[in-house]
Amino acid sequence: MMEENISAIATPPGKGGVAIIRISGKNPLDIAKKMFTPVGKTAVEDFEPYRMYPGQIDGGNFCDYGLCVYFKAPASYTGEDIVEFQCHGGESVARGILKQTFRMGAKPAGRGEFTKRAFLNGKLSLASAEGVADMINGESEAEVKAGYLLYSEKLTNTVRDLQSELKTLLAGIDVSVDYPEEDIEEQHVQELAIALQGLRMRLSTLTASYAVGKKIKSGVTVAICGKPNTGKSSLLNRMLGYDKAIVSEIAGTTRDAVEGVLEIDGRKFNLYDTAGVRESGDRIENIGIERAESIIRSADVAVFVTETMQQLDDEDARVLEMVKGKPLIKVINKIDLTNDETETDADVLTSAVTGEGIARLKELLYEKGFGERGEDAAFLIEERHFEALTRANDALKRAIDACGMQPLDLIGIDVKEAWDALGEITGETATEAIIEEIFSKFCVGK
Repeated sequence: MMEENISAIATPPGKGGVAIIRISGKNPLDIAKKMFTPVGKTAVEDFEPYRMYPGQIDGGNFCDYGLCVYFKAPASYTGEDIVEFQCHGGESVARGILKQTFRMGAKPAGRGEFTKRAFLNGKLSLASAEGVADMINGESEAEVKAGYLLYSEKLTNTVRDLQSELKTLLAGIDVSVDYPEEDIEEQHVQELAIALQGLRMRLSTLTASYAVGKKIKSGVTVAICGKPNTGKSSLLNRMLGYDKAIVSEIAGTTRDAVEGVLEIDGRKFNLYDTAGVRESGDRIENIGIERAESIIRSADVAVFVTETMQQLDDEDARVLEMVKGKPLIKVINKIDLTNDETETDADVLTSAVTGEGIARLKELLYEKGFGERGEDAAFLIEERHFEALTRANDALKRAIDACGMQPLDLIGIDVKEAWDALGEITGETATEAIIEEIFSKFCVGK
């Protein structure tokens, strides 16, 4: 448990109904005694934990009427005693009360210091702390859900189970090394190889979930592409629900990629309206076309927009060549301008003017980006976790390959390396540099 009391404003900056000033440490109640005068006869030192008390809060040069609550260690967020003042949400009010806590002996909290203390006091794992950050910074409903699953220790519990099994195998290796008997060791190596293979398969399944988790965290990149004047910008505007891209009848209006963010069933899609791909003598337009080609080639999903699928030319073929091998949605746009119903090679027919086909286009985007809808699952969303699991997987592969070829003590080195890599996720083997990097991403007050 930390000795110093730390204090910070725990609510976002700006005006609001309520602001919260949080104090955590060895004796935050001592500060509350000096700053808070409860209504009635109850003294601060007699406060019952987890109960709100109304009263006067001393802000130094002013007073405010608000609430005070006491959380008793270890049943608190940080694992330490915590006091929170809830005051009126004016910026000057909150800052004034915060400064008064400093005058009473509290130290300014650093970024993520409350959550860091929770980690150091064993209230949550390192992965769970990262889940808190993901929930705070989440830009989509799906990212918030994934962050909550991380915060609720789902990944940590899975990783700890794997570590426990590796620890049991390491203990068996140590016994075999200390008491070598040739026939027993040979049998042990065979059993060890089978157990390691099973663990590696479970690690591989967990690691594979990062493909979806990365999209949940960063969003699915969608390139809206095709020749000029097929209505790509109008389609972007219609999907977003507001005018993001400039629209005109002049071919080549879009000179640079225009980006918009769309949420479909809680998951984020980063839409890029790219410059129409064609041969052009305009130097500026050609720069836009080059950028469009780069976005198209790196996109997760491509939306190919045309006015007909029956008369594709060389420029259309050029675009289709760029998207070869990636999820593709073929769109015939501007169907409000034609009565032709003979088109068959399109995934969806749309009109940016009337909105026809837009709902179906969004459904296809979801399917191409994430597959079929299903129940919420826990996905690997942090690159740090992915890298740690990959290193653990590689170490287990080396151990399996060495079974029967290398002495048990050398195999044990690779097994221990896998255990250490997994410990970076839970925090058991994380270095101080890793811990500091994680909590530096937090805001002050959390």
